[in-house]
Amino acid sequence: MGEALTKKNRFLSSLTEGNSTHSYAALKELEHLDFPNRKTEDWRYTRVAPLINKLLRQSAVRPETENFYIPQLQSHKIVFSNGNLIKNEVADNNRITIKKLETSDLLLNSQASIDEIFTTINTAYTHGGIYIHLDKNTILEKPIEIIHLIDGQNTFAQIRKLIVLEQGAEAQIVEGYYSSETGLSFTNAVSEIIVKDNAKLHLDKIQFESEEHWHINSEYVYQESNSNFTINTITLNGGTVRNGLNISVDGNNCETNLNGLYLLKGKQHVDNHTKVDHKQPHCTSSELYKGMIDDQATGVFNGKVFVREDAQKIEAFQQNSNILLSENASMNAKPELEIYADDVKCSHGSTTGQFDDEALFYLKSRGISEKNAHALMAAGFAEDVLVNVTNEFIKLHINKLLKERFNWEL
Repeated sequence: MGEALTKKNRFLSSLTEGNSTHSYAALKELEHLDFPNRKTEDWRYTRVAPLINKLLRQSAVRPETENFYIPQLQSHKIVFSNGNLIKNEVADNNRITIKKLETSDLLLNSQASIDEIFTTINTAYTHGGIYIHLDKNTILEKPIEIIHLIDGQNTFAQIRKLIVLEQGAEAQIVEGYYSSETGLSFTNAVSEIIVKDNAKLHLDKIQFESEEHWHINSEYVYQESNSNFTINTITLNGGTVRNGLNISVDGNNCETNLNGLYLLKGKQHVDNHTKVDHKQPHCTSSELYKGMIDDQATGVFNGKVFVREDAQKIEAFQQNSNILLSENASMNAKPELEIYADDVKCSHGSTTGQFDDEALFYLKSRGISEKNAHALMAAGFAEDVLVNVTNEFIKLHINKLLKERFNWEL
């Protein structure tokens, strides 16, 4: 225990050097928490020891950001560089607030749990943050584009977002996470999202970081009655990526859509953990996560759906499908349902296999090279998720990154 505490304190001291305390309650809680290990059920397939044995630091900002904007996308732009907010294009509308996140905003609205150590670290110390608030019945015509850049050897970036949509508000947000190729770095991001009565939020998240980058992203979403929340998590590059998505559906007639696509090669590791907690009746939730895993890469999917005793008339669907492209690739999948109501329609499933040899043979017999035959089948496999990306410029950007990453020639 002493050695573990020493490692924790050493790691935390490197992250928090020069930072002031943000929340004393979280700081106190941090004293009783340790990093997950193989015996921690939710982390049994994702080892954090290689990260916590490193000494990380905050680094100077990188001013060149324009190359990371989505081409042709007209948007309200927010840019973080190494965890620092460097651009905030506030919408020209007094019904929209986009500003630096203050301590009072976080403490008044916090939905995040402080029993998970990386979220607690984020809560305990100051960080770069943004507060996005839409007044009642405000409908954004342009999406909000949030760019996260991380650059430099052993760089640490900590980011916090609070997003609140009041009754009847509607918004689309696209987040892009990018990094340089200059060595190990770490992003610890926490998002708190409140979608109030009859509000609608569509979120596209693109992860395209270096193969030495660590990324832990924790999202806490709270839905009120008649709300609609959709998130598409597209992971195309990164070293070790952990996406924790926690949805509290605490109203009637809500719709929740969670979609994910992860295309892995080399020694990448991507872990998607989702939790949808149905607390009220007459709601629907749908999850579709698909992965293609090559070389020595590893994938993890753990999806949990809870249906509380009073949450009757729930329809919950969960599907995870994976393609292994090499003998050394691996996937660990665990879809789960925990149901305490008796009038529900819930299903879950997971499949892991390889591309159909007959389909490959058919494409090659039509003069298509083996490489492009694989690319065509991969594109078809991915389209079930990408169809949920409704903005054409965002989808074109994702397809461009796919071709860049995998050298597809479609």
